[in-house]
Amino acid sequence: MSNTSRAPRFSAPLPMLLAALLTVAAVCGGDAAARVFPFGPRHRAVNDLANQFVPFHAHLWDLLRGRADGGLLLDWRAGWGTSFLPDYGTYLSSPFAPLVALFPRGDIEYAVYAVTVLKTAVAAAVMTFLLRRIGPGAWWWAAVLGASYALCGWSLAEGTYNPMWLDGLIAFPLLCLVGEWVREGRRPLLGPLVVAVCWAANFYTAYMATLGAALVLLVRLAATDSFRWRTVGRAVLTTALGTGLAAPVLVPVLLGSRHAHPGLVREFDPAPATDVLARLLPVTYSFATPAAFVCTAMLLLVATLLFRRDLPSRQRWLWAGLCAAVTASVQWGPTHLLWHAFATPNGSPYRQTFVLSGVLVLAAWTGLTHGPPDRRSLLGGAAVVLALTAGALPSPFVTGWALLLAGVGLAAVTGALLLPGRGRYGVLAALLVTGTLLGQSAATTAYADRERGARLDDYPPWGVEHARRAAALAAADGWPAYRTDPGLPRVAGNDPLLLGGQGAAYYSSHTPAVLTQTLTALGGGWTSRGRNLLSLDNPVTDALFGVGARWRDGAVARTGAYLPLVTVRPPGPAPVYGPSPFRNQELLLGARVYGAPHAGACPVGTEVFLWAPDATGPTRLGDRETRLLGGGPRRRAALTSLGVQRVPGLRPVLPGPGGELGCLDHERLRAAVAALRARAATSVRVTSVGIRADLPPGTTGTAVVAAPRIAGWTCEGDPAASYAGLLAVPVSDASSVSCSYRPPGLRAGLATGALAALLLVGVARSAGRASGRGWVARAVGRVSGPGRVARTAFRISGRGWVARAVGRVSGPGPASPSGSRRPPHGPSG
Repeated sequence: MSNTSRAPRFSAPLPMLLAALLTVAAVCGGDAAARVFPFGPRHRAVNDLANQFVPFHAHLWDLLRGRADGGLLLDWRAGWGTSFLPDYGTYLSSPFAPLVALFPRGDIEYAVYAVTVLKTAVAAAVMTFLLRRIGPGAWWWAAVLGASYALCGWSLAEGTYNPMWLDGLIAFPLLCLVGEWVREGRRPLLGPLVVAVCWAANFYTAYMATLGAALVLLVRLAATDSFRWRTVGRAVLTTALGTGLAAPVLVPVLLGSRHAHPGLVREFDPAPATDVLARLLPVTYSFATPAAFVCTAMLLLVATLLFRRDLPSRQRWLWAGLCAAVTASVQWGPTHLLWHAFATPNGSPYRQTFVLSGVLVLAAWTGLTHGPPDRRSLLGGAAVVLALTAGALPSPFVTGWALLLAGVGLAAVTGALLLPGRGRYGVLAALLVTGTLLGQSAATTAYADRERGARLDDYPPWGVEHARRAAALAAADGWPAYRTDPGLPRVAGNDPLLLGGQGAAYYSSHTPAVLTQTLTALGGGWTSRGRNLLSLDNPVTDALFGVGARWRDGAVARTGAYLPLVTVRPPGPAPVYGPSPFRNQELLLGARVYGAPHAGACPVGTEVFLWAPDATGPTRLGDRETRLLGGGPRRRAALTSLGVQRVPGLRPVLPGPGGELGCLDHERLRAAVAALRARAATSVRVTSVGIRADLPPGTTGTAVVAAPRIAGWTCEGDPAASYAGLLAVPVSDASSVSCSYRPPGLRAGLATGALAALLLVGVARSAGRASGRGWVARAVGRVSGPGRVARTAFRISGRGWVARAVGRVSGPGPASPSGSRRPPHGPSG
């Protein structure tokens, strides 16, 4: 495998295409071996993939097809009306996301899977391009290492069900490429644009990728003895301009997080060293350890670095030191916080592991650019790999298959590196290395598929029943005259986005704190410590929030009396919630509709409701059984109907001590709704940026919109008021009311983006002038000779600055058009 002949031009597509094909083959082959969707009966609907990513992509499909309730700024479907731009910037701003619109909506899970595989393949292709750009080497080695990066354990175990993170997998090699341009003083316009795309696609992993690319740039500068503060300044400017261009998305996302319901604050607990070493092997799985597996070929090449005397010592030690430093940083508390923007995540604490994999791949390629390792280096590298494997043996994550595949892979790659690099031996070497990559990656994919399904929460995949439910909800839809709630049982955390309708259910990193607090006060239930809100099936809240139909007991059921989206309350202070959801609902309704049970039983004809937020287990009223799932801080059971009291003195069987019973009188509820409807809006119109309602002439009081008062609402030109957590505006002798919504930070983001664009134009013009002058001088000099350069250039451009620039190169020129001779210039150097 000699490197005496230079590889084909780095931009040639063959290595990139091979890397992408290897990646697709390994991912799809592993999924097929595990018999996982779309290759078998096992589904992929686990954790946030089912709860967030598939529903959000379904909503994007509706947006792109013009079928959504709302737009890019405001979503009327989930959470009774929430801000959508932060969700878009967090889950859907990838350039690949709109591709889901090419699929039928009923195949949204196929669409998300296709986009996931495509992103992984693109990451392989981009890394391959970067490797070829950094230095010469066998083209097929570049393809194998590029695919090895895309098929790292982080990608196969975590990225596959968090497809938004895979944009970071692509961003790391792209940002390293930008670093190469900065180092060479090239592409001053394209560099910031690439940074902007990476940060807008997924800011979270782009932040980690930027840190990793900065470290790589510093090592490249030091290794080539070209470190200059001026170069570092260009890198900082390029990054600042790029993130500034992405600010219209980034700033609303940041402020959306600040207004969100707080998640769990965790302390970082480093994984045991043996477990970290175990995750370097194929066919291992764990949620709370770094998924650092990469192909054994790459690991062996990195291990040979310190033994290679043919490499400059600076390169050997810098790259080996960078690999060790990044590995250590994922285990140390302060650097762990730095990688995760100073907040330990609620889920996996090793989300930056893809950067480690990328650094290892770059280190491996650095060695190959000087040719394959010799026998001595191979022996030392193999010993290091064996020592790392031995250190992992005490870990419970090590399996027999892991040791077998690692051992076979080490033998195959070592043999390949010992073979001559030409003719049939070169082909055999390529087959051995490629086979190792495909075998280990496909097996790791299959193992992760099965382990993930057994260990994580799973949800029913999209099927015939879901399609029937969505069709029934669409047929009953009456928005904005009334809401149609997707109801219970839930399919996932964002059923309104997935199935249609308009409900309280909502799950996002940006779930507004005011929404969680309001829903909780009214008896709502949730999981994920208050960020995954559940549908609240209750006649009073249905009336208050205009729910005219909801899915219940396998069909769409019409609810009782309901109010329009905008009602008017008498002048006076807004109600203040207390501990009882029964009393809170009555405060918001303005009437008493619940009665207290007598001797533990409700009056005949009333509907019995139980409030036991921390209870878990079955509860019964007569022959009707209902199950509760509560218990803080992770879960909270919703206010639950036990049925209508039909037998005098019948007491419910509760799942445990505590809880509060309420007896709902439907006649009182209908009377209260009728009283409010008399003063409610006569017509309501909603848009993607607000709401407008016509009121009875001369209305005075407080107009209340049945939507949470999230930050960003203005009504009649002033910041909106809050009425017990709902959007409100005081009115006096009014006939209409209108409110508009702008996500917090949108104006600042647009201003920042515009400023960055102006600065980028200035940088581009300056760079264009500088490069244009040199180009004109060289081009004219070739055809005219030094004595006629200035005059010819002046005629070509008609601009004095070109003539002056060329004059610096060619010396004194002929007379200027005015007849005066230009002063002589010094040599150009």
